[in-house]
Amino acid sequence: MTDRFSGQTVLVTGGAQGLGRAMVSRFAAEGASVHVADRNAVALAAMSAELCTELPGKIVPKVLDVSDSDQVTDWIDQSVATEGKIDVLINNAGIIRDNRVEKISDDDWDAVIAVNLNAAFYGVRAALPHMREMGYGRILSFSSMSWRGNFGQANYVAAKAGIVGLTRTVALEGAKFGITANAIAPGLIETPMLASMNGSARDKLVKKVPLAHTGAPEDIAAAAAFLASPEARYITGVVLDVDGGLGIGSSIR
Repeated sequence: MTDRFSGQTVLVTGGAQGLGRAMVSRFAAEGASVHVADRNAVALAAMSAELCTELPGKIVPKVLDVSDSDQVTDWIDQSVATEGKIDVLINNAGIIRDNRVEKISDDDWDAVIAVNLNAAFYGVRAALPHMREMGYGRILSFSSMSWRGNFGQANYVAAKAGIVGLTRTVALEGAKFGITANAIAPGLIETPMLASMNGSARDKLVKKVPLAHTGAPEDIAAAAAFLASPEARYITGVVLDVDGGLGIGSSIR
């Protein structure tokens, strides 16, 4: 690992497990002070205890509900007060409540939109003033290859398509202040979410991947580290598919 992020402050939501944990590990390995928000206190404590002893960067865990705008704003403001700045914001927190459109309850619709989309907006809104003041910032938000449409995921797809629109707009509004905004759209990555699928459904999807296998959380972390780095200074408003080629002229259904 390099020290690309030495002296930088990186904030990650949903960082206790899965993709979030892999990104926390990657940024801390490259020297960043990583502030991690997650509502799973047990998983957050376990992640922090394990990684803090292994990596050169600093990890600062915080239990919070990302769907609560006040909690998100306070977390970002407190992180800036502690570190003096925020260089990178990664909106990674997400949940699924899959069902056919007519069977999605109001609660399941609201929960998915709140965690997957509203939380990203709250984070961006709170981080932008700090980044503008510094004249630098990297904002990464997580979409999904499903944003193009996917059977049984109307709430999730709406949220992830919203992430794309939010990202493109923030890219335009932040450009003159040295702030870039990009999105990552993962494919079939080995996470607890994918593990929840039954065997036959999983096998059917994997067979459609041109590279013929699922991805690892570290693949996503590598992409995030690049887009969050100074090397990506001329990239903004894009959606990067990290999917083994699954989205090339094919359907994920």
